[in-house]
Amino acid sequence: MEYEVVIGLEVHTELSTETKIYCGCTTEFGGQPNTHVCPVCMGLPGSLPHLNKEVVEYAIKAGLALNCSITKYGRMDRKSIFYPDCPKNYQITQDELPICRDGFIEIELEDGSTKKIEIERIHIEEDAAKLLHTTVGTLVDFNRSGVPLTEIVSKPDLRSPKEAVQYLERLKSILTCIGVSDCKMEEGSLRCDANVSVMKKGSDIFGVRTEIKNMNSFKALEKAISYEVDRHIKTIEAGEPLTQETRRWDDTNNITVVMRSKEYANDYRYFPEGDLVTLNIDDEWIEEIRKTIPELPYEKEQRFIQQFKIPKYDAGVLTLTMSMADFFEKVAEISGDAKSTSNWLMGDISKIMKENDIWIEDLKFTPEQLAELITLINAGTISNAIAKKVIVDMFNTGKSPKTIVEEKGLIQNSDTDAILEVVKKVLDSNAKSIEDYKKGKNKVLGFLVGIVMKETKGKANPQIVNKLMNEEIKKY
Repeated sequence: MEYEVVIGLEVHTELSTETKIYCGCTTEFGGQPNTHVCPVCMGLPGSLPHLNKEVVEYAIKAGLALNCSITKYGRMDRKSIFYPDCPKNYQITQDELPICRDGFIEIELEDGSTKKIEIERIHIEEDAAKLLHTTVGTLVDFNRSGVPLTEIVSKPDLRSPKEAVQYLERLKSILTCIGVSDCKMEEGSLRCDANVSVMKKGSDIFGVRTEIKNMNSFKALEKAISYEVDRHIKTIEAGEPLTQETRRWDDTNNITVVMRSKEYANDYRYFPEGDLVTLNIDDEWIEEIRKTIPELPYEKEQRFIQQFKIPKYDAGVLTLTMSMADFFEKVAEISGDAKSTSNWLMGDISKIMKENDIWIEDLKFTPEQLAELITLINAGTISNAIAKKVIVDMFNTGKSPKTIVEEKGLIQNSDTDAILEVVKKVLDSNAKSIEDYKKGKNKVLGFLVGIVMKETKGKANPQIVNKLMNEEIKKY
């Protein structure tokens, strides 16, 4: 039997405000446990919340960027939750009147077509405290309690784990671009719950749904959904019942694990938050916020393709984060070589950042210095091989490529006579390779060129080496 996968995502995003949603405590990440707290975010009796206006503004901005309509008259609600990380035994959130509704994101499918993923709602709410499970018991850190969140709920329009990842990547790029969240998944600024079910192909009746909670990486999201889809299908085909429940992803064993039976809306006993006033959002404020939205990632992607003539794939990768897009644009404009800029950023520089677990804004060298490196390569001053060593020094020291090249004597050798001597020496020492070449093994040329480059410590101009090697080997 063929099955169709049905996926909807609930994405929690920490907003980049300086203070929490209902009090004046800092939202700064880290700090000693329970030092960014006050009676309000600790849920102490008698404490009263007041709504941070900037939280509302950021939520509206996100909604506009995600093609939503804005709820002009709304309120906050209490959601009853009996967990140790929520000491009030309720969370202040939104129920019937979310601040944004009916938006969408477009993702690109493998065949090049686009697919619209509808967004049902965006609402604002407070984050819970953090539970620390230790050998002596469970500890509670309230630093995160009251940090402002948006919850962005998609409709069940996603049909594969890859589509889910694409949607989340596009959502992350938009939110970081407009500056409402840093979306640092490793710090918990972006967390995702996935609702997963399967149904018979061609059916319009959804299957039993399970929710996978709190995934904070694209890889975990794809693996967890794939596992859950496989589990659903095996259970159905074995004739066993599926239970609606909440599960978590066990990254060590690559399985989902039951947390609890799935709650329903009436379990939360929503009712209006009486300690906060209603929200009244007028058209003038909405338009003021709309004017602050910059060029969005998919718009920037199209411009990069047209302006810099780079491939669509490159443009898509470079616009996943605005810091990378801005870095690329500066280097491309200064160097006049957009494709080389793209290659360096997507290749060696991305590798360095991944190995050192840093972001592009943490690099010691500037866009101007990378442009200088590309100019040195294009001028024939250094080879690509030398440039790969120089970029590592630039990362470690922050020195300009020109300074590094001069200090280490790395200027490329374009002396034809000197290179010819090395070529002849290599050919004289590799009679077997010459014989293989004459038998039609043309790949031997690359091997011999590599020896010449090694002999010259990478300083020989590779174009001259290739030209001379092609000419000289025919004489043997």
